[in-house]
Amino acid sequence: MQTDETPVSRVGVIGAGRMGTPIIGHLARAGFQVLVSERNPARREEVESLKATWCEDLSRLARQAQVVLICVGYDAELRELLQEDGALMTQAPQDTIAVVLSTVHPSTMEELAARAQGRGVHVVDSTVCRGAWAADAGTLLTFIAGDDAIVQRLRPVLAAYSSDIVHSGPLGTAQVSKAANNLILWACLIASHEGLALAKRYGVDVDALRAALLTSTASNGALADWGKQSMAWAQDDLKIVLEMAEACNMALPQSGLVKELCRSLKSNRYNLDKYGS
Repeated sequence: MQTDETPVSRVGVIGAGRMGTPIIGHLARAGFQVLVSERNPARREEVESLKATWCEDLSRLARQAQVVLICVGYDAELRELLQEDGALMTQAPQDTIAVVLSTVHPSTMEELAARAQGRGVHVVDSTVCRGAWAADAGTLLTFIAGDDAIVQRLRPVLAAYSSDIVHSGPLGTAQVSKAANNLILWACLIASHEGLALAKRYGVDVDALRAALLTSTASNGALADWGKQSMAWAQDDLKIVLEMAEACNMALPQSGLVKELCRSLKSNRYNLDKYGS
């Protein structure tokens, strides 16, 4: 696949939410010209305080950015942005790279990339892990999928907000990698919650126990980051996981159970006293 070899200097970001906003700041501090499109006008002041350019018209961003990072939350929003008559398809110059940070089904990536190919726009998936606090610190783990030439062109952009960058393979594999991460994350969160809740019922100091467990075989990321996960995306993450499993005729019984446990736990997040009552 041939791509423009000009170094990337202009990066567009669509979505200035909890993850998009710190990414915008890191890109600007790394010296990129950053153009931002966000539906919520209340975000404008903070975006501009980060030395980024606010684009009320998505067409302006599409025309000027060499790389566009898409940081929206849902499949439907992503499809709307990459619809055939949308600005990114009709206004973006040849060899623009649209980078999907959103968590979606791998088949969505294949469909949208095929649609964009006829327009000369490269669509790739580049999912991020470690949570919002890692976005703040610029220490995200980024999975990037796609052709080697595109990946190499994107590395300086990704490095602005990531401490680790992994080329996961062809298109869609960054979504698969993120799905595996999320499956394990939420299973570990439920296991950590049940273990600490049981210990508390028996009078154990759970803060001291947690510190000890982090040095033992029970250590896991959810336990290390205890209290940070909002669980806001647990249902959506596991829905995608289970859809992927069904598509390849694979049974993931624990993931189905974890999805339901996350639903019941979400309203009383980290309240060990209420667990199992």
